Amino acid sequence: MASEPSYPTIAAGDHKGYMEYALEQARFSPPAPTNFCVGAVLVDANKNEILATGYTLELPGNTHAEQCCFIKVAQKHNLPEEEIGQVLPKNTVLYTTMEPCNKRLSGNRTCVERILMLKGAIKVVYVGIKEPETFVGENAGSNRLEGAGTKVTVVEGMQDRIREVATAGHEKQKLASGG
Repeated sequence: MASEPSYPTIAAGDHKGYMEYALEQARFSPPAPTNFCVGAVLVDANKNEILATGYTLELPGNTHAEQCCFIKVAQKHNLPEEEIGQVLPKNTVLYTTMEPCNKRLSGNRTCVERILMLKGAIKVVYVGIKEPETFVGENAGSNRLEGAGTKVTVVEGMQDRIREVATAGHEKQKLASGG
């Protein structure tokens, strides 16, 4: 059996610290012009314990960061992903560098649907930035989560760094002077 992953110690309630760790995860995502490089950290807020981490395309199957966190918890408990809400601690929160997706061009289940199928197991989703409109237009994921009772909070102060990592592999806008 694989050993338990080793995670850093981050002070309880240090939302920037957890978002920094999520940004570290995002840096592992393979840059590509067709996706964002996103990192996520799933946390038991009562015990201040990291349950799982993930990043875009970490696992097979065009996976998103949040999805990778959920798959790891499912594997640890030998459950289907849809049932991990049964084993997640009472005060589970999710840190993700980008707002969870509400539409996927691949046809895969969205991250918002994955969070909602856990039936309230995730109380708060902390996000670094809103999803840019690059691929699917406006993302109403935050509104949908909040409408279902999951609080969404933006962790301020890291937006530029998160956006830079998220768009690695995307073609940069040319300067007006042609350079």
